[in-house]
Amino acid sequence: MAEDSRKSPSGRSSNVRPVHRAGAAAMLLGALGVVFGDIGTSPLYAFQTVFTLDGGIVKNNDADVYGVVSLIFWAITLIVSVKYVTLILRADNDGEGGVMALAALARKHVPQGGRRWAVVMVLGVLGASLFYGDSVITPAISVMSAIEGLEVPAPGLAHLVLPIGVTIIVALFLVQRFGTELVGRVFGPVMVVWFTVLALLGLRQVVHDPAILRALSPSYAVLFVIDHPGIAFVAMGAIVLSITGAEALYADMGHFGRSPIRRAWFFLVFPALTLNYLGQAALIREQPEALSNPFFRLAPDWAQLALVILATLATVIASQAVISGSYSVTNQAIRLGYLPRLTVRHTSHKEGGQIYLPAVNWVLFAGVITLLLIFQRSSRLATAYGLAVTGTFLITTVLFLVHADAAWHWPRWKLILVGSLFGWLELTFFVANLTKVAHGGWLPLLIAAVVVLVMMTWQRGRTLVTERRQKLEGKLVPFVTELQQQDLTRVSGTAVFLHPDDQTVPLALRENVTFNKVLHESVVILSAISANVPYVPEDERVTVATIGHPSHHIHHVTVTYGFQDVQNVPQSLAGATSLGLPVDPDTALYFLSRITLSRTELPNMSTWRKRLFTAMAHNAADPTEYYRLPPARTIIMGTNVLV
Repeated sequence: MAEDSRKSPSGRSSNVRPVHRAGAAAMLLGALGVVFGDIGTSPLYAFQTVFTLDGGIVKNNDADVYGVVSLIFWAITLIVSVKYVTLILRADNDGEGGVMALAALARKHVPQGGRRWAVVMVLGVLGASLFYGDSVITPAISVMSAIEGLEVPAPGLAHLVLPIGVTIIVALFLVQRFGTELVGRVFGPVMVVWFTVLALLGLRQVVHDPAILRALSPSYAVLFVIDHPGIAFVAMGAIVLSITGAEALYADMGHFGRSPIRRAWFFLVFPALTLNYLGQAALIREQPEALSNPFFRLAPDWAQLALVILATLATVIASQAVISGSYSVTNQAIRLGYLPRLTVRHTSHKEGGQIYLPAVNWVLFAGVITLLLIFQRSSRLATAYGLAVTGTFLITTVLFLVHADAAWHWPRWKLILVGSLFGWLELTFFVANLTKVAHGGWLPLLIAAVVVLVMMTWQRGRTLVTERRQKLEGKLVPFVTELQQQDLTRVSGTAVFLHPDDQTVPLALRENVTFNKVLHESVVILSAISANVPYVPEDERVTVATIGHPSHHIHHVTVTYGFQDVQNVPQSLAGATSLGLPVDPDTALYFLSRITLSRTELPNMSTWRKRLFTAMAHNAADPTEYYRLPPARTIIMGTNVLV
């Protein structure tokens, strides 16, 4: 580059936290409505599942009941209260959470190119893949467990449970295109009522049998494990159902902040869950027949139908939260280069995080409906639940320890202590759930395996295509130098060429010069970069570099987006004019290089993976829509690349 004068509007770091403008009460209410939907509906099926495992291997006697409730309470305390709420929420990627955000955060602090640098993103991909398995099962098991409550006050309606469940799921996925902004206004109040009802139902039974409070002692959990190690091990596979949704505490941190999540958890959610599980335990001690559905039998007869309706609303909210989470995870994976561009629709003019991905929505819908039709009952779905959750727990713990070591420089003893405290418990949960593989547990593993394969194939294929493309493009500096020696016609206006970097020549630019023998009066090579941070402020997003002599009017513009930002190129280009860029975004022409892939026999990737990569590339979103380019002023020029 003969001259490279870079300008940026600010020298400050782009690592700023998202601002939460709503008041503390509003944020707490919002956290209740979104963050805790999944774990808040676990009492519908978790306790019952433990006592129906393997035909009733866990007995309805004092030792087993006290032991199970104690295990549930201490699992929630250690995994959710201590690990996630106290520790994991501290590891935020500029205010954002989630397993992929944690992987990106950890990767920033480990030596580049080393073993850990490569492993952390692989773990992030695995964690995201397991989350998709969870996203398919959660709506199915949550909605069905609520609708099955009809069988308590109205046994004659049992045949309607499945049709009603399918209807609710269909309606839930159909309304996704409209966004969650309007529905979100009622999420918080409904969940406040839900957790209050959970607490009151449990308290009513605990008052009747206060001796059940002794189960809060860890001694009962320890004795249960010592006296019946085999039974306890099997029970752990179902006890984990009581902490499903814990990952949402971390994944949704960017929407509400850690303080509202912590306050909501300790002041309402945790006490309500504890009381409800204690109440169910006290009930089955008094009424063994209540094991058929202990949650709904906590309510008096006159309130059971109303409880079914409230539970259905709560499970829809829980399902909505995990569906929205799958959109966010997909969007992060796209920004980090592990998935092709998909159509992303922003459903709110105020909140950038409210997005809708049609492809993801309908894939999830197909998976959920298939599950409902195959398993039909929440008790059967429970056998498939757990592996995805416990796998994500383990991956989050490993990534957290890597980050604590690399970024916080924790001493070795502290890493070992925290790793041992959570690692053994989560590993036990995971291994216990491996016993479910033959009875439906294969499903989340299959989903995760497919997603991992897709993500790693796309990442590998993208690397190969980049290498081939760069050979065709050639170096930018020699190309610009040659332009000065050619007799080219300079036409009026600005041409913007979207290109990954400033090292090589955009293929569309090279084709325009080679075949059309013209060069626009002003040429802008624009690179849109996805940073491993959630948000990049507007005043720190754009840098401008002059390529060659200033009189040639050839510039390179770098626009850096966080993985939660909207990638609006014309809008970003308008911001670059304040840096002296001679361009009118309203009249500029946008040139895209469209690559046609042709498979070869080169042993760089297996043939079937090449076919998969090619199929994904052909179905990727239109970059015109992805970058918010004006279709009437966008020109696409193609070339062939071998893979």
